[in-house]
Amino acid sequence: MADSLGWRKKFAVLVPSTNTSVQPEFDAMRPPGVTNHISRIRIPNIPLRDDADFQRLIELIAAAQDEAVDSVMSCEPDRLVLGISAETFWDGLKASRRLKQQLEEHTRLPVSMGSEACDAAFAALGVKRIAVVTPYQPVGDRNVVRFFEESGYEVKRIRGLRCESPVKIAHVGEAELRDALLELDGDDIDALVQVGTNLAMARLAGSAALWMRRPVIAINTAIYWHALRSSGIDDRIAGWGPLLERH
Repeated sequence: MADSLGWRKKFAVLVPSTNTSVQPEFDAMRPPGVTNHISRIRIPNIPLRDDADFQRLIELIAAAQDEAVDSVMSCEPDRLVLGISAETFWDGLKASRRLKQQLEEHTRLPVSMGSEACDAAFAALGVKRIAVVTPYQPVGDRNVVRFFEESGYEVKRIRGLRCESPVKIAHVGEAELRDALLELDGDDIDALVQVGTNLAMARLAGSAALWMRRPVIAINTAIYWHALRSSGIDDRIAGWGPLLERH
């Protein structure tokens, strides 16, 4: 017998304990028969004043991650979904692939994560040249650029919002995100991309096609789309942009 609510798939969703955006956005995109089971990586809400603070945040996440993974495994999920993005871009393409391999070997589950999801989304939408908005300090932005360039994409521009703490990332509103998109836009790019899973931008990105001249890809939408499609679930879900509506 299958799970009565998650009769199609049960997703184990890994998020930092400071993240308040992934869970509601994933749940809003969830089709019938799929359930999301959140496991929180316990980290403190440290100040993010500079590159050293941001590097420490990445180290804190890595140190506490295995405990959160092992905790959620007891619900017998079908897929591990990383609701974290900075870690998946860190140190470039090879490191990203190594992280995925380690998680797959540890859990014996397929894994969906932000870096690979963006790559798959770009392929689906025919994207090669991008501009990126992040909540990060400069060291985070450099790692994002490194990953995308090593993956064969051209990063024309990047804007880091330099949020003051992990929790404050979720305080960035749609007006500020809209302004960042407009600042980054230009005829030299194929798409605008947002990374940083605690930036709540899935709804804005879904409507942006009405007033932008190119796709706007929110990281949480890309991750959840990748998890669904890689699990054989091809429901077309309206309101979240072309990935979930047409691909």
